[in-house]
Amino acid sequence: AGLLLAQGTLPPAEQQELSNALAEAGNSSHEFLAALESHLKKYPKTPSRFELERAITKSAIEIKDNPRIVQYGEQVLAQDPEDLATLDAVSRALLLAGKPEKALTYAQRYEKSLRSLDTPEISRWQTRAELDQGLGRALLYQSRAQLALNKVPEAVALAQQSHAANPTAESARALGQAYSAQKKPEACDAFAEAFVVSQDAERTADLAVLRAEWRKTHPDEKGLGDVVLAAHDRAVERGKQRLARLRAIDPNAMRSTAGDFVVTGPGGAKLDLATLRGKVVVLDFWATWCGPCRTQHPLYEQVKERFKDRQDVVFLNINTDEDRNLVAPFLEKNQWNKSVYFEGGLSRLMSVSSIPSTIILNKRGELASRMNGFIPDRFVDSLTDRVKRILEE
Repeated sequence: AGLLLAQGTLPPAEQQELSNALAEAGNSSHEFLAALESHLKKYPKTPSRFELERAITKSAIEIKDNPRIVQYGEQVLAQDPEDLATLDAVSRALLLAGKPEKALTYAQRYEKSLRSLDTPEISRWQTRAELDQGLGRALLYQSRAQLALNKVPEAVALAQQSHAANPTAESARALGQAYSAQKKPEACDAFAEAFVVSQDAERTADLAVLRAEWRKTHPDEKGLGDVVLAAHDRAVERGKQRLARLRAIDPNAMRSTAGDFVVTGPGGAKLDLATLRGKVVVLDFWATWCGPCRTQHPLYEQVKERFKDRQDVVFLNINTDEDRNLVAPFLEKNQWNKSVYFEGGLSRLMSVSSIPSTIILNKRGELASRMNGFIPDRFVDSLTDRVKRILEE
């Protein structure tokens, strides 16, 4: 999008030259970056310099070109001081370049920008998670910078805050390094936590660091296993606390299967689909504005009637309207059953791209059948047959 804006403001000859250079670059990020950089050298006063510098910065971040992240990222931040992705990347790149003073300044700006977005009105769990992750990184960069500047108490405090905001292997390592600089025994606890939550590729190195720290004050590894087990328990508890924090915003935070989803009705009543394990669940996705949904509805009701005496089949109406206030009046006007639930992200999870759509979950809560749209003269029998088949599985 940035390049489209840039090209729209360029003189025709310059725009054509840039277009040709980008076409030659193809899909190579390195060639793309080189083409933009070459263009800036030839046209240093181009009216789209900022957009091109931003594009170079994004490309440099993708290929982890730290010198260019700093070179062009600082130019971007001079004009857009609250560009979060660039603040993050520049802070990290400056640390890697051995420039802790500048890294600290940008990391502090990064933290300030994130905190300005952190309000009680956050309504999406994804936003809450992204802010926590960003804040954890901003504090982590500050801790590393302070440690490099030999300001150890400040480094410890910032690492503690980072690990509390977003506990990761990286934040645990930073905390361990800061404690180790103070010669505190808590360093082993932090390094143990890094070991238990790190990825497979990192675990060997994390274990080596933990063992080395332990042997500073112990003649052998006796007792180290208990430290690791305690770290595992802490990591599990931190995970539970993080999940509870996100689910206070949205009960479906971090859920990855439809059978574990919680849906909410117009009156606020909640239904945990996990409580329907052992039953076949039929989900009808519809909206008030959907004409075909109105045509399908009485046919769907016919299928429900066929299974009314079965205790192991549940039919749920899942509304997909963005404006939920439209639903109750619609149900009243059309005399539809008021037992309706809002999709609340379920349609995205199940890749519902059109309505009406009918999805059947088996008794294990797994996707067993999907009907996108419907054929009026075949819908009732087709859905009936599918439900019967899944009941027999």
